[in-house]
Amino acid sequence: MQEPRPNSPGSDAGIDEDLIATLVDRFYAAVRQDALIGPVFEARVDDWDEHLTKLAAFWSSVVLKSGRYRGSPMPVHVAIDEISSAHFARWLQLFAETARAVCPPDAAALFIDRSQRIGESLQLGISLNRGDGIAFERPRRTP
Repeated sequence: MQEPRPNSPGSDAGIDEDLIATLVDRFYAAVRQDALIGPVFEARVDDWDEHLTKLAAFWSSVVLKSGRYRGSPMPVHVAIDEISSAHFARWLQLFAETARAVCPPDAAALFIDRSQRIGESLQLGISLNRGDGIAFERPRRTP
């Protein structure tokens, strides 16, 4: 594993790779049980261990600036025809609930802020790709 960069926002919030793995595991366990977004994931994820490893690398890159993630989430999300603002709202809600349950307050706040920014970006990209213009509800930022 790569070490976080000294100036990473996650380091200041007490985030490490173990906390990221716990958050990712617990969150996606909840996702898989969710009536709205669970089926979207179950239809596309063949190997959950591999998927969770990739998502932990993604969050490590986001909050620790580790550079572990090698991928492009936008095309993956654009390809999901049924994805809507309701799916993003539920994802963000579950993510925030899980972050608050497993992380210290400063870490939870950072994860939630980044998830909201990522959600906005993905929704905008999907909307523009579909030719919808900007067709999403901006979630309220949680302090």
